[in-house]
Amino acid sequence: MGSAGCATYQPLALSQAEGSPAVEALSVPLAQMPLPELRQHRFDPSDGLDSTETAMLAVANSPALLAQRSAAGIAQAQAFAAGLLPDPSVSFETDRPLGNAAGLVHAFNLGLSWDVAALLQSQIPQQDQLQQANLNVLWMEWQTIAQARQLFLQVQTLRAQRQQLAQELDALQPLEASALAALREGNLTHDVAATALNAASDVRKRAGDNAVALDQAESELRQLLGLAAQAPLPLVGDAAGSVEAASPSAAQVRAALENLPQRRPDLLALQAGFRASDAQLRGAIRAQFPMLSLGMVRAGDTGNVQTQGITFGLTLPLFNRNRGNIAIATATRQQLKDDYEARLLATRNDVARLQADLQAQDAQLPAASAHARQMDTARRAAEQAWQQHRLDWLAYLALRGNALAADADLANLQQARSATAIALHTLLGRTDFETKVSSP
Repeated sequence: MGSAGCATYQPLALSQAEGSPAVEALSVPLAQMPLPELRQHRFDPSDGLDSTETAMLAVANSPALLAQRSAAGIAQAQAFAAGLLPDPSVSFETDRPLGNAAGLVHAFNLGLSWDVAALLQSQIPQQDQLQQANLNVLWMEWQTIAQARQLFLQVQTLRAQRQQLAQELDALQPLEASALAALREGNLTHDVAATALNAASDVRKRAGDNAVALDQAESELRQLLGLAAQAPLPLVGDAAGSVEAASPSAAQVRAALENLPQRRPDLLALQAGFRASDAQLRGAIRAQFPMLSLGMVRAGDTGNVQTQGITFGLTLPLFNRNRGNIAIATATRQQLKDDYEARLLATRNDVARLQADLQAQDAQLPAASAHARQMDTARRAAEQAWQQHRLDWLAYLALRGNALAADADLANLQQARSATAIALHTLLGRTDFETKVSSP
């Protein structure tokens, strides 16, 4: 601000927006974290980012969140501007006598007026609009936390699968080379050799698909964290063995849903928006009645006769009667009411669906985990039997392929289960359910 409360212009340059080259160059203000578990967690990127640190970094540096906070700043400025008192108006005019004007003076007219209608409109409460903007930012922070946790799990799952596929390819490459050599020497038929060649080719295809999915997941996570395209992602923590939120009981879900409108930021934001639209409707209805403008005037004519008095203006509600603004305000209030009720109903249905999905995934995990362990045991036994020439080619490769598929199915199920739990807890606005560690 300049002197006498006047604003001054300050230039603002656009940057190249290249992102941070490393997570160590970024900081996280703990006091500004939106959830208690984030404020209480130690942020130290020097030893890598765990799931919680990844979420903290996303809240602090997400470009989308920064833009949302700037949009909230616009809403704050609009609420500030709407609450300011209207400025009075000053008018002045003068008349100069022409020709033979002996004994005459210049006439003048000086007036001061204030629009009472604008004064009444400025008294409409703006706090709800300001609260709505802030709550929308908070809800986006909650969603960013969930997105960061899900991307963390996805990246770690894909990295673990990449390592497993590389090990499997290392194990199959000698077999592939032996099959090709035996085929060239005529010691192996094409149908038998194709089994080894197809097994290695299948693993290569899986590795290629894994590389594409991993590149995409890492790119999305870098964007969320405000990192440059080539910045390292030093994530730590095994996705399969990480602490996951337990399935809330039916009683916990009912309790969370009962007071959900008093806790979840987006629902609170819609409530604030509804209150603001209701106040605007009341203001529009008041504006349909005659509106008054008051003022003072002082005048002098060419004969040097001076007068002073008051002026007032009255808007007669004959044609307009502010009906257009009333209709807009009425429709806006109805829309916000419908939006709120639709959001609440959708939340209840989504919670029921996610709860059912989580229960189904929890029911599948023990069998999938047991099957993966059994297949790993069978693979190790097959390796020994193969080395001792007690197992044929086809059976050995079939066991290896089945074990690899079982491990992939288990990892994907664990990741899907974690993503479902994160989505459910975000919708319920709860993070204090009992936790458990998933079995590998």
